[in-house]
Amino acid sequence: MPQARAKPEGFDIEPRNRRFDIEAVAATDWHGGSPVRTAIFNALSLMFPVGEQYFIDTVKRLRERVTDPVLLEEVAGFTAQEAIHSREHSRYNDAVCATRGLSVEKLEAPIRRRIRWAQKYRPPLEHLAMTVAYEHLTAILADAMFRNPATLDGAHPEMAALWHWHGLEETEHKAVAFDVYVAAGGTVAMRRRAMLIVTFNLTRDLIRNMSHLLRGRGLSPFRIWRETATFLFGRSGALKGIARPYRDFYRRSFHPWDHPGDLAIRYRRGEEDEPWFV
Repeated sequence: MPQARAKPEGFDIEPRNRRFDIEAVAATDWHGGSPVRTAIFNALSLMFPVGEQYFIDTVKRLRERVTDPVLLEEVAGFTAQEAIHSREHSRYNDAVCATRGLSVEKLEAPIRRRIRWAQKYRPPLEHLAMTVAYEHLTAILADAMFRNPATLDGAHPEMAALWHWHGLEETEHKAVAFDVYVAAGGTVAMRRRAMLIVTFNLTRDLIRNMSHLLRGRGLSPFRIWRETATFLFGRSGALKGIARPYRDFYRRSFHPWDHPGDLAIRYRRGEEDEPWFV
């Protein structure tokens, strides 16, 4: 297994206790008036509160195996950032579901059932491997968002600010769970297996949430699939450039800081016209 590596300069883990004015706008088709693009982001958001609490729990459960004081400090920063993310996305999700007559609890239920089953039958280290995989996926999605600015073209400024804030902090703490996993004795084989499972689950959860969010909107399945595919995989698609960092996760020598997230650093430092992070 690779050893823990220092973060690039400018990437201290900094919990920002942001509160976004999103209740009213989250109830609209806030992404350029497109119900499909809006639903993609909303569907992701619906996974976050349950998922982020799971990530916190899995890292805390094996924190006692960490002896490096720097990593322990990073665990504290990771926990604080994820807790604030969960709070803001819970507010976001409540607004989305209230307008559409949906139940947040029902939409979260399949993920909660999966977690309960895994907690009953699978060991803590395997849970941490799942967190490592999810953290890598969120980090490379965040990097793609910064690298492909068209991803949020036309989005309401407050919603764009929320997603940029979340993406920056995911980049800052992207190696914490991995480094705890290494310290706890995690294996390459378990890490690779976890990514396969997580990729399947994330895709399934995204599709299920989108189907609930778009039900009754009068959109044909063909239009939904076409717009989704164009937005994600088109010439300026939101997922452009993620194939290589995704594949790299399966390398034996992989470490999250192999991909430094330099564009997120630029956003943090104010080199782009984005005042939200100052």
